[in-house]
Amino acid sequence: MMRIGAIVDQVTGFIAERLPLDKMSYKSLVAKKEVPLHRMSWAYYMGGLTMFFLLIQVVTGLMLLFYYKPTVSEAHASVELITEHVTGGALIRNLHAWSSSFMIACVLVHMLTTFAMKAFDKPRELTWITGVLLLFITFGFGFTGYLLPWNQIAVNATKVGLQSVEELGHYLPGQMSKWPTLLRETFQGEASIGQSTLSRFYVLHVVILPLVLAGTLSIHLLSVQLHGMSQGVDEKPTRFERFFPFFILKDFKLWGAIFLGVFIVALCLPFEAFFAFPLAEPFNALGSTPEGIKPEWYFYFVYYPLELLPFWVVLLSMTVVKAGLFLTPWIFRGTSRRTLRLLAIAAATYLIVITLFGQDIYNAVKGVK
Repeated sequence: MMRIGAIVDQVTGFIAERLPLDKMSYKSLVAKKEVPLHRMSWAYYMGGLTMFFLLIQVVTGLMLLFYYKPTVSEAHASVELITEHVTGGALIRNLHAWSSSFMIACVLVHMLTTFAMKAFDKPRELTWITGVLLLFITFGFGFTGYLLPWNQIAVNATKVGLQSVEELGHYLPGQMSKWPTLLRETFQGEASIGQSTLSRFYVLHVVILPLVLAGTLSIHLLSVQLHGMSQGVDEKPTRFERFFPFFILKDFKLWGAIFLGVFIVALCLPFEAFFAFPLAEPFNALGSTPEGIKPEWYFYFVYYPLELLPFWVVLLSMTVVKAGLFLTPWIFRGTSRRTLRLLAIAAATYLIVITLFGQDIYNAVKGVK
């Protein structure tokens, strides 16, 4: 009994240190809260900017729900109706699409700068872990939302994604080898991609993932507010500014400037203008798979390695990376910020190069002209 009591005390003590609820007061959260000023201070705005794009996603997503119909016979037509006939529909859809990509870009930058600033260090482990979960939830939104227009590109890309999940079974032992197939069948809902798949992706996108996001984000924001901004640099900052009202006002000013830019882009430049297949044809099960099919840009970091390397190499690498992300506060506990910055720069370089030049690299390796 004494041993169980000691374990309980350790667990509660760990949680209490990571979520110091005794700091939940106006004096602690507002009046005395300060933000360090140093060469990396710009990174403190990335979390708020990610939140801003999420708000755009929520508002525009709710507006799209008034017209979108999640059935295989009407989904594509309803998206076409929104884009071409509903007043302001194309603008709202473009805002939703552009802000989705910008939000994912901000999440990645926020993760890398947080890592570089060692903002995961004790007692901020819970802040980091919930941030990693939010990263994967964001990718989940991207994957499930891609299918909703129900066009030839989206459906075939989703097929490839689900088949990749099933392929994991070849590398798992015993009964575990059946789990990926079960997972694919759960998402797909039937023998081939159809109404059940669309319905499940729709529910995931507009109900389940938002609920999981709300819970995880609440813990993340609470942890950030309770612990305040991390030091961020090796030298102890000598200058600070008040969180309220100065930092908040700067945050809102940035939001306003960014929204103006995104609004102009959404008004003048359809998101699909960069693709060879604008809205594409509605999905036809008897139709041919379009050439050059690929996922959205934020999946290129795993898509091109899958095209160029053996599946097991990519699987092992991704498993190590995922485990490393969750265990970062313990793996890099004694690492200097200088080393962390170099690692963050290396990761950012890989993401930028594979996103911008992945196709060129693929063509060079495969000898495609």
